[in-house]
Amino acid sequence: MKYISTRGQAPALNFEEVLLTGLAPDGGLYVPQTLPTYSREEIASWANLSYTELAFKIIQPFVAESIPAADLKKIIDDTYVDFRHPAIAPLVQLGHNEWVMELHQGPTLAFKDFALQMLGRLLDYVLERNQRKVVIMGATSGDTGSAAIQGCKRCKNIDIFILHPHGRVSEVQRRQMTTVLGEKIHNIAIEGNFDDCQAMVKASFGAQQFLPQDRQLVAVNSINWARIMAQIVYYFYASLALGGPHRAVSFSVPTGNFGDIYAGYLAKQMGLPIEQLVIATNANDILHRLVSSNLYSKHPLQHTLSPSMDIVISSNFERLLFDCYDRDGTAINTLMSDFNKGDVKLKETAFEKARALFDSYAVDDAATVATISDVWESAEYLLDPHSAIGVKAARECRRNTTTPMITLATAHPAKFPDAVKQAGYPKEVPLPHHMADLFQREERYTVLPHDIAKVQQFMVANIKA
Repeated sequence: MKYISTRGQAPALNFEEVLLTGLAPDGGLYVPQTLPTYSREEIASWANLSYTELAFKIIQPFVAESIPAADLKKIIDDTYVDFRHPAIAPLVQLGHNEWVMELHQGPTLAFKDFALQMLGRLLDYVLERNQRKVVIMGATSGDTGSAAIQGCKRCKNIDIFILHPHGRVSEVQRRQMTTVLGEKIHNIAIEGNFDDCQAMVKASFGAQQFLPQDRQLVAVNSINWARIMAQIVYYFYASLALGGPHRAVSFSVPTGNFGDIYAGYLAKQMGLPIEQLVIATNANDILHRLVSSNLYSKHPLQHTLSPSMDIVISSNFERLLFDCYDRDGTAINTLMSDFNKGDVKLKETAFEKARALFDSYAVDDAATVATISDVWESAEYLLDPHSAIGVKAARECRRNTTTPMITLATAHPAKFPDAVKQAGYPKEVPLPHHMADLFQREERYTVLPHDIAKVQQFMVANIKA
Protein backbone atom coordinates (compact mmCIF):
# COMPACT_ATOMS: atom_id res chain seq x y z
CA MET A 1 0.00 0.00 0.00
CA LYS A 2 1.37 3.39 -1.07
CA TYR A 3 0.11 6.83 -0.06
CA ILE A 4 0.03 9.92 -2.28
CA SER A 5 -0.46 13.63 -1.58
CA THR A 6 -3.67 15.43 -2.47
CA ARG A 7 -1.56 18.12 -4.15
CA GLY A 8 0.40 15.76 -6.35
CA GLN A 9 3.90 17.10 -5.78
CA ALA A 10 5.22 14.81 -3.01
CA PRO A 11 6.73 11.33 -3.28
CA ALA A 12 4.56 8.29 -2.57
CA LEU A 13 5.19 6.80 0.88
CA ASN A 14 4.56 3.50 2.61
CA PHE A 15 2.54 3.27 5.85
CA GLU A 16 5.48 3.67 8.23
CA GLU A 17 6.67 6.75 6.36
CA VAL A 18 3.21 8.34 6.24
CA LEU A 19 2.70 7.62 9.94
CA LEU A 20 5.77 9.72 10.75
CA THR A 21 5.20 12.44 8.16
CA GLY A 22 1.67 13.81 8.73
CA LEU A 23 1.38 16.76 6.35
CA ALA A 24 2.97 16.13 2.93
CA PRO A 25 5.92 18.39 1.98
CA ASP A 26 3.82 19.98 -0.80
CA GLY A 27 1.23 21.05 1.79
CA GLY A 28 -1.22 18.30 0.90
CA LEU A 29 -2.66 15.40 2.89
CA TYR A 30 -1.76 11.78 2.30
CA VAL A 31 -4.41 9.34 1.03
CA PRO A 32 -4.12 5.71 -0.10
CA GLN A 33 -3.20 5.28 -3.76
CA THR A 34 -5.92 2.61 -3.95
CA LEU A 35 -8.56 1.45 -1.47
CA PRO A 36 -9.23 -2.17 -0.56
CA THR A 37 -12.79 -3.14 -1.55
CA TYR A 38 -15.00 -5.93 -0.27
CA SER A 39 -18.04 -7.80 -1.57
CA ARG A 40 -21.21 -7.99 0.51
CA GLU A 41 -20.53 -11.68 1.02
CA GLU A 42 -17.08 -11.00 2.46
CA ILE A 43 -18.39 -8.24 4.75
CA ALA A 44 -21.21 -10.55 5.89
CA SER A 45 -18.63 -13.18 6.87
CA TRP A 46 -17.32 -10.75 9.51
CA ALA A 47 -20.67 -10.53 11.34
CA ASN A 48 -19.57 -12.46 14.43
CA LEU A 49 -16.15 -10.84 14.86
CA SER A 50 -15.35 -8.86 17.99
CA TYR A 51 -14.45 -5.19 17.59
CA THR A 52 -10.71 -5.90 17.74
CA GLU A 53 -10.96 -8.80 15.29
CA LEU A 54 -12.89 -6.61 12.85
CA ALA A 55 -10.37 -3.80 13.31
CA PHE A 56 -7.58 -6.14 12.27
CA LYS A 57 -9.48 -7.14 9.11
CA ILE A 58 -10.07 -3.49 8.12
CA ILE A 59 -6.68 -2.04 9.10
CA GLN A 60 -4.26 -4.74 7.97
CA PRO A 61 -4.39 -3.90 4.21
CA PHE A 62 -3.54 -0.25 4.97
CA VAL A 63 -0.49 -1.26 7.02
CA ALA A 64 0.52 -4.13 4.71
CA GLU A 65 4.26 -4.87 4.81
CA SER A 66 5.15 -2.14 7.36
CA ILE A 67 4.15 -4.13 10.47
CA PRO A 68 3.96 -7.95 10.71
CA ALA A 69 0.43 -9.27 11.18
CA ALA A 70 1.07 -10.71 14.66
CA ASP A 71 2.54 -7.40 15.90
CA LEU A 72 -0.34 -5.41 14.40
CA LYS A 73 -2.87 -7.69 16.06
CA LYS A 74 -1.21 -7.13 19.46
CA ILE A 75 -1.19 -3.34 18.92
CA ILE A 76 -4.93 -3.41 18.13
CA ASP A 77 -5.75 -5.66 21.10
CA ASP A 78 -3.78 -3.38 23.44
CA THR A 79 -5.45 -0.26 22.03
CA TYR A 80 -8.92 -1.12 23.29
CA VAL A 81 -8.11 -2.86 26.57
CA ASP A 82 -8.88 0.31 28.60
CA PHE A 83 -12.30 0.96 27.04
CA ARG A 84 -15.06 0.82 29.64
CA HIS A 85 -17.65 -1.18 27.67
CA PRO A 86 -16.97 -4.73 26.45
CA ALA A 87 -18.59 -3.94 23.08
CA ILE A 88 -16.06 -1.05 22.64
CA ALA A 89 -18.61 0.90 20.55
CA PRO A 90 -22.09 -0.04 21.85
CA LEU A 91 -25.30 0.95 20.07
CA VAL A 92 -28.22 2.46 22.01
CA GLN A 93 -31.70 2.77 20.51
CA LEU A 94 -33.50 6.13 20.83
CA GLY A 95 -36.53 5.41 18.68
CA HIS A 96 -37.78 3.44 15.68
CA ASN A 97 -34.68 2.64 13.61
CA GLU A 98 -32.94 5.54 15.38
CA TRP A 99 -29.68 4.76 17.17
CA VAL A 100 -26.65 6.36 18.72
CA MET A 101 -23.28 4.65 18.67
CA GLU A 102 -21.37 5.44 21.84
CA LEU A 103 -17.85 6.40 20.85
CA HIS A 104 -17.07 7.83 24.30
CA GLN A 105 -16.25 4.60 26.13
CA GLY A 106 -12.48 5.17 25.91
CA PRO A 107 -10.20 6.56 28.62
CA THR A 108 -10.77 10.25 27.74
CA LEU A 109 -14.53 9.93 27.01
CA ALA A 110 -14.39 11.00 23.34
CA PHE A 111 -14.32 9.35 19.91
CA LYS A 112 -10.71 10.50 19.46
CA ASP A 113 -9.67 7.59 21.72
CA PHE A 114 -10.43 5.10 18.95
CA ALA A 115 -7.65 6.49 16.79
CA LEU A 116 -5.25 8.13 19.21
CA GLN A 117 -4.87 5.17 21.58
CA MET A 118 -3.83 3.22 18.48
CA LEU A 119 -1.65 6.00 17.07
CA GLY A 120 0.40 6.14 20.27
CA ARG A 121 1.04 2.42 20.16
CA LEU A 122 1.88 2.47 16.43
CA LEU A 123 4.37 5.27 17.02
CA ASP A 124 5.90 3.52 20.01
CA TYR A 125 6.38 0.36 17.94
CA VAL A 126 7.92 2.07 14.91
CA LEU A 127 10.16 4.45 16.88
CA GLU A 128 11.49 1.73 19.16
CA ARG A 129 12.19 -0.52 16.18
CA ASN A 130 14.13 2.24 14.41
CA GLN A 131 15.70 3.80 17.53
CA ARG A 132 14.33 7.25 16.67
CA LYS A 133 12.95 10.15 18.70
CA VAL A 134 10.25 12.56 17.46
CA VAL A 135 8.27 15.58 18.59
CA ILE A 136 4.48 15.57 18.53
CA MET A 137 2.93 18.97 17.94
CA GLY A 138 -0.84 19.14 17.88
CA ALA A 139 -3.72 21.59 18.12
CA THR A 140 -6.95 20.75 19.92
CA SER A 141 -10.38 22.28 20.20
CA GLY A 142 -10.97 20.10 23.22
CA ASP A 143 -10.78 16.32 22.78
CA THR A 144 -7.81 15.56 20.52
CA GLY A 145 -5.29 16.84 23.06
CA SER A 146 -6.35 14.66 25.96
CA ALA A 147 -6.68 11.57 23.77
CA ALA A 148 -3.24 12.20 22.22
CA ILE A 149 -1.59 12.69 25.61
CA GLN A 150 -3.30 9.59 27.00
CA GLY A 151 -2.28 7.56 23.96
CA CYS A 152 1.34 8.74 23.89
CA LYS A 153 2.18 9.31 27.57
CA ARG A 154 3.94 5.95 27.83
CA CYS A 155 6.14 6.58 24.77
CA LYS A 156 9.74 7.24 25.83
CA ASN A 157 10.77 8.36 22.33
CA ILE A 158 8.26 11.22 22.07
CA ASP A 159 8.14 14.79 23.37
CA ILE A 160 4.56 16.03 23.10
CA PHE A 161 3.36 19.65 22.80
CA ILE A 162 -0.40 20.27 22.59
CA LEU A 163 -1.81 23.73 21.82
CA HIS A 164 -5.33 24.63 22.94
CA PRO A 165 -7.20 27.97 22.83
CA HIS A 166 -6.90 29.59 26.26
CA GLY A 167 -10.29 29.69 27.99
CA ARG A 168 -12.07 28.15 25.00
CA VAL A 169 -12.32 24.50 26.04
CA SER A 170 -14.50 23.09 28.80
CA GLU A 171 -12.94 22.70 32.24
CA VAL A 172 -13.17 18.91 32.05
CA GLN A 173 -11.49 18.93 28.62
CA ARG A 174 -8.69 21.17 29.89
CA ARG A 175 -8.07 19.18 33.04
CA GLN A 176 -7.97 15.90 31.11
CA MET A 177 -4.92 17.32 29.31
CA THR A 178 -3.24 19.36 31.99
CA THR A 179 -3.36 16.83 34.83
CA VAL A 180 -1.36 14.18 32.95
CA LEU A 181 2.06 15.02 34.35
CA GLY A 182 5.34 14.01 32.75
CA GLU A 183 8.59 15.65 31.79
CA LYS A 184 7.88 15.05 28.09
CA ILE A 185 4.25 16.31 28.16
CA HIS A 186 3.62 20.03 27.58
CA ASN A 187 0.25 21.78 27.34
CA ILE A 188 0.30 25.27 25.81
CA ALA A 189 -2.72 27.56 26.17
CA ILE A 190 -2.66 29.98 23.23
CA GLU A 191 -4.22 33.42 23.56
CA GLY A 192 -6.38 32.92 20.46
CA ASN A 193 -8.84 30.43 18.96
CA PHE A 194 -8.48 26.87 17.65
CA ASP A 195 -7.78 27.98 14.10
CA ASP A 196 -4.88 30.09 15.40
CA CYS A 197 -3.49 26.98 17.11
CA GLN A 198 -3.97 24.84 14.03
CA ALA A 199 -2.36 27.45 11.75
CA MET A 200 0.77 27.48 13.96
CA VAL A 201 0.95 23.69 13.84
CA LYS A 202 0.63 23.62 10.05
CA ALA A 203 3.23 26.37 9.63
CA SER A 204 5.62 24.51 11.93
CA PHE A 205 5.24 21.31 9.92
CA GLY A 206 6.07 23.28 6.78
CA ALA A 207 9.27 24.73 8.26
CA GLN A 208 10.86 22.39 10.81
CA GLN A 209 14.30 24.04 10.88
CA PHE A 210 13.62 25.32 14.41
CA LEU A 211 13.93 21.77 15.78
CA PRO A 212 17.17 20.06 16.83
CA GLN A 213 18.75 18.22 13.89
CA ASP A 214 17.89 14.77 15.22
CA ARG A 215 14.14 15.50 15.60
CA GLN A 216 11.11 15.80 13.33
CA LEU A 217 7.47 16.69 13.93
CA VAL A 218 4.77 14.03 13.92
CA ALA A 219 1.07 14.88 13.63
CA VAL A 220 -1.66 13.69 15.97
CA ASN A 221 -4.37 15.81 14.38
CA SER A 222 -6.52 14.08 11.81
CA ILE A 223 -4.13 15.14 9.07
CA ASN A 224 -2.31 11.94 10.14
CA TRP A 225 -3.67 9.13 7.96
CA ALA A 226 -3.46 6.57 10.81
CA ARG A 227 -6.28 8.38 12.61
CA ILE A 228 -8.64 8.17 9.65
CA MET A 229 -7.75 4.49 9.16
CA ALA A 230 -8.74 3.58 12.72
CA GLN A 231 -12.08 5.41 12.43
CA ILE A 232 -13.24 3.42 9.40
CA VAL A 233 -13.70 0.38 11.61
CA TYR A 234 -16.71 1.53 13.63
CA TYR A 235 -18.80 2.18 10.51
CA PHE A 236 -18.45 -1.48 9.57
CA TYR A 237 -19.09 -2.52 13.19
CA ALA A 238 -22.33 -0.55 13.41
CA SER A 239 -23.59 -1.81 10.07
CA LEU A 240 -22.91 -5.45 10.95
CA ALA A 241 -24.65 -5.03 14.32
CA LEU A 242 -27.85 -3.85 12.60
CA GLY A 243 -28.10 -6.42 9.83
CA GLY A 244 -25.58 -5.10 7.33
CA PRO A 245 -24.39 -5.53 4.72
CA HIS A 246 -27.68 -7.06 3.52
CA ARG A 247 -29.54 -3.93 4.62
CA ALA A 248 -28.22 -0.41 4.16
CA VAL A 249 -27.68 1.93 7.10
CA SER A 250 -27.28 5.71 7.38
CA PHE A 251 -25.00 7.79 9.59
CA SER A 252 -25.17 11.29 11.03
CA VAL A 253 -21.79 12.59 12.12
CA PRO A 254 -21.13 15.71 14.22
CA THR A 255 -17.99 17.06 12.60
CA GLY A 256 -15.79 20.14 12.50
CA ASN A 257 -12.61 18.97 10.80
CA PHE A 258 -14.34 16.43 8.49
CA GLY A 259 -12.08 13.55 9.54
CA ASP A 260 -14.74 11.41 11.24
CA ILE A 261 -17.25 11.57 8.41
CA TYR A 262 -14.49 11.17 5.81
CA ALA A 263 -13.83 7.77 7.42
CA GLY A 264 -17.51 6.94 6.75
CA TYR A 265 -17.12 7.99 3.12
CA LEU A 266 -14.14 5.63 2.82
CA ALA A 267 -16.14 2.79 4.37
CA LYS A 268 -18.76 3.32 1.67
CA GLN A 269 -16.09 3.36 -1.05
CA MET A 270 -14.76 0.08 0.36
CA GLY A 271 -18.12 -1.61 -0.21
CA LEU A 272 -20.19 -0.94 2.93
CA PRO A 273 -23.82 -0.19 1.92
CA ILE A 274 -24.45 3.30 3.36
CA GLU A 275 -27.60 5.09 2.23
CA GLN A 276 -26.95 8.51 3.76
CA LEU A 277 -23.99 10.33 5.27
CA VAL A 278 -25.19 13.44 7.11
CA ILE A 279 -22.70 16.20 7.92
CA ALA A 280 -23.86 17.72 11.22
CA THR A 281 -22.28 21.08 12.07
CA ASN A 282 -22.82 23.79 14.65
CA ALA A 283 -22.93 27.52 13.84
CA ASN A 284 -19.42 27.19 12.37
CA ASP A 285 -20.97 25.71 9.27
CA ILE A 286 -18.41 25.89 6.45
CA LEU A 287 -19.20 22.29 5.43
CA HIS A 288 -22.96 22.82 5.42
CA ARG A 289 -22.60 26.00 3.33
CA LEU A 290 -20.43 24.17 0.82
CA VAL A 291 -22.76 21.17 0.44
CA SER A 292 -25.94 23.27 0.34
CA SER A 293 -24.80 26.20 -1.82
CA ASN A 294 -21.33 25.50 -3.27
CA LEU A 295 -19.67 28.29 -1.32
CA TYR A 296 -16.41 27.37 0.38
CA SER A 297 -15.87 30.44 2.53
CA LYS A 298 -14.36 31.37 5.88
CA HIS A 299 -16.65 33.08 8.39
CA PRO A 300 -15.53 34.52 11.74
CA LEU A 301 -15.34 31.82 14.42
CA GLN A 302 -18.35 31.57 16.71
CA HIS A 303 -17.92 30.14 20.21
CA THR A 304 -20.68 27.62 20.90
CA LEU A 305 -21.84 25.02 23.40
CA SER A 306 -20.11 22.40 21.21
CA PRO A 307 -16.51 23.68 21.36
CA SER A 308 -14.86 20.67 19.74
CA MET A 309 -16.60 21.73 16.51
CA ASP A 310 -15.67 25.42 16.76
CA ILE A 311 -13.50 25.29 13.66
CA VAL A 312 -13.49 27.66 10.68
CA ILE A 313 -11.46 25.54 8.22
CA SER A 314 -12.09 21.81 7.90
CA SER A 315 -8.65 20.42 7.12
CA ASN A 316 -9.71 16.94 6.03
CA PHE A 317 -12.15 18.23 3.44
CA GLU A 318 -9.21 18.48 1.06
CA ARG A 319 -9.07 14.68 1.01
CA LEU A 320 -12.63 14.51 -0.29
CA LEU A 321 -12.04 17.32 -2.78
CA PHE A 322 -9.15 15.30 -4.21
CA ASP A 323 -11.61 12.56 -5.16
CA CYS A 324 -14.27 15.01 -6.34
CA TYR A 325 -11.66 16.49 -8.70
CA ASP A 326 -10.78 13.02 -10.02
CA ARG A 327 -7.54 12.93 -8.00
CA ASP A 328 -6.06 15.86 -9.91
CA GLY A 329 -3.39 17.16 -7.51
CA THR A 330 -2.66 20.23 -9.63
CA ALA A 331 -6.32 21.27 -9.51
CA ILE A 332 -6.42 20.82 -5.72
CA ASN A 333 -3.21 22.83 -5.31
CA THR A 334 -4.77 25.69 -7.28
CA LEU A 335 -8.11 25.44 -5.43
CA MET A 336 -6.50 25.52 -1.97
CA SER A 337 -4.23 28.39 -2.99
CA ASP A 338 -7.30 30.33 -4.13
CA PHE A 339 -9.11 29.45 -0.88
CA ASN A 340 -6.23 30.90 1.14
CA LYS A 341 -6.91 34.21 -0.63
CA GLY A 342 -10.70 34.22 -0.28
CA ASP A 343 -13.97 32.42 -1.00
CA VAL A 344 -14.10 29.75 -3.72
CA LYS A 345 -16.70 27.71 -5.55
CA LEU A 346 -16.08 24.16 -6.70
CA LYS A 347 -16.32 23.36 -10.38
CA GLU A 348 -19.82 22.09 -11.11
CA THR A 349 -18.92 18.42 -11.62
CA ALA A 350 -17.02 18.34 -8.31
CA PHE A 351 -19.88 20.07 -6.48
CA GLU A 352 -22.42 17.59 -7.84
CA LYS A 353 -20.27 14.70 -6.63
CA ALA A 354 -20.11 16.19 -3.12
CA ARG A 355 -23.88 16.79 -3.05
CA ALA A 356 -24.54 13.22 -4.17
CA LEU A 357 -22.36 11.87 -1.37
CA PHE A 358 -23.54 13.96 1.59
CA ASP A 359 -26.52 15.63 3.21
CA SER A 360 -25.84 18.41 5.70
CA TYR A 361 -27.48 20.47 8.43
CA ALA A 362 -26.30 23.25 10.77
CA VAL A 363 -27.59 23.32 14.35
CA ASP A 364 -27.41 26.42 16.57
CA ASP A 365 -27.06 26.42 20.37
CA ALA A 366 -30.80 26.80 21.00
CA ALA A 367 -31.61 23.75 18.88
CA THR A 368 -28.73 21.83 20.48
CA VAL A 369 -30.11 22.44 23.99
CA ALA A 370 -33.66 21.63 22.85
CA THR A 371 -32.48 18.30 21.38
CA ILE A 372 -30.68 17.31 24.59
CA SER A 373 -33.91 18.07 26.47
CA ASP A 374 -36.18 16.29 23.96
CA VAL A 375 -34.11 13.10 23.91
CA TRP A 376 -33.90 13.03 27.71
CA GLU A 377 -37.67 13.47 28.00
CA SER A 378 -38.53 10.86 25.36
CA ALA A 379 -35.87 8.20 25.89
CA GLU A 380 -34.19 9.09 29.20
CA TYR A 381 -30.89 9.18 27.34
CA LEU A 382 -28.49 12.05 27.98
CA LEU A 383 -26.60 13.45 24.99
CA ASP A 384 -23.60 15.73 25.02
CA PRO A 385 -24.00 18.85 22.82
CA HIS A 386 -21.97 17.46 19.90
CA SER A 387 -23.99 14.23 19.80
CA ALA A 388 -27.21 16.27 20.11
CA ILE A 389 -26.21 18.14 16.95
CA GLY A 390 -25.83 14.79 15.22
CA VAL A 391 -29.28 13.62 16.36
CA LYS A 392 -30.95 16.88 15.30
CA ALA A 393 -29.29 16.80 11.87
CA ALA A 394 -30.27 13.15 11.44
CA ARG A 395 -33.91 13.92 12.16
CA GLU A 396 -33.95 16.89 9.78
CA CYS A 397 -32.17 15.14 6.89
CA ARG A 398 -33.50 11.60 7.18
CA ARG A 399 -35.09 10.39 3.93
CA ASN A 400 -37.02 7.43 5.33
CA THR A 401 -37.61 5.57 8.58
CA THR A 402 -37.07 2.08 7.14
CA THR A 403 -33.28 2.50 7.04
CA PRO A 404 -31.52 2.52 10.43
CA MET A 405 -30.10 5.97 11.17
CA ILE A 406 -27.05 5.91 13.45
CA THR A 407 -25.72 9.08 15.05
CA LEU A 408 -22.13 8.92 16.22
CA ALA A 409 -22.19 9.96 19.89
CA THR A 410 -18.77 11.54 19.98
CA ALA A 411 -18.36 12.60 23.63
CA HIS A 412 -19.65 11.91 27.14
CA PRO A 413 -22.12 14.49 28.53
CA ALA A 414 -20.06 14.92 31.73
CA LYS A 415 -17.50 16.83 29.65
CA PHE A 416 -20.01 19.61 28.90
CA PRO A 417 -21.98 20.36 32.08
CA ASP A 418 -23.01 23.89 30.97
CA ALA A 419 -24.92 22.62 27.94
CA VAL A 420 -26.53 19.80 29.92
CA LYS A 421 -27.62 22.26 32.62
CA GLN A 422 -29.11 24.65 30.04
CA ALA A 423 -31.13 21.71 28.69
CA GLY A 424 -32.82 21.40 32.07
CA TYR A 425 -31.15 18.20 33.22
CA PRO A 426 -31.90 18.25 36.96
CA LYS A 427 -28.60 17.05 38.41
CA GLU A 428 -24.85 16.98 37.85
CA VAL A 429 -23.55 14.37 35.44
CA PRO A 430 -20.91 12.35 37.31
CA LEU A 431 -17.59 11.59 35.70
CA PRO A 432 -16.83 7.88 35.32
CA HIS A 433 -15.05 6.22 38.21
CA HIS A 434 -11.54 6.44 36.72
CA MET A 435 -11.90 10.23 36.48
CA ALA A 436 -13.81 10.90 39.71
CA ASP A 437 -10.91 12.85 41.26
CA LEU A 438 -10.16 14.92 38.14
CA PHE A 439 -10.84 18.28 39.84
CA GLN A 440 -8.43 17.45 42.68
CA ARG A 441 -5.48 16.58 40.44
CA GLU A 442 -2.53 18.94 39.96
CA GLU A 443 -2.62 20.93 36.71
CA ARG A 444 0.33 22.07 34.59
CA TYR A 445 0.13 24.26 31.49
CA THR A 446 1.80 27.32 30.01
CA VAL A 447 -0.06 30.33 28.61
CA LEU A 448 1.63 31.81 25.53
CA PRO A 449 0.63 34.60 23.12
CA HIS A 450 -0.52 33.95 19.57
CA ASP A 451 3.08 34.13 18.36
CA ILE A 452 4.64 31.19 16.52
CA ALA A 453 8.20 32.26 17.33
CA LYS A 454 7.49 32.19 21.08
CA VAL A 455 5.78 28.81 20.79
CA GLN A 456 8.71 27.32 18.88
CA GLN A 457 11.21 28.79 21.35
CA PHE A 458 9.26 27.16 24.21
CA MET A 459 9.30 23.82 22.40
CA VAL A 460 13.04 23.86 21.70
CA ALA A 461 13.78 24.79 25.31
CA ASN A 462 11.74 21.81 26.59
CA ILE A 463 12.72 18.98 24.22
CA LYS A 464 14.53 16.33 26.25
CA ALA A 465 17.79 14.83 25.00
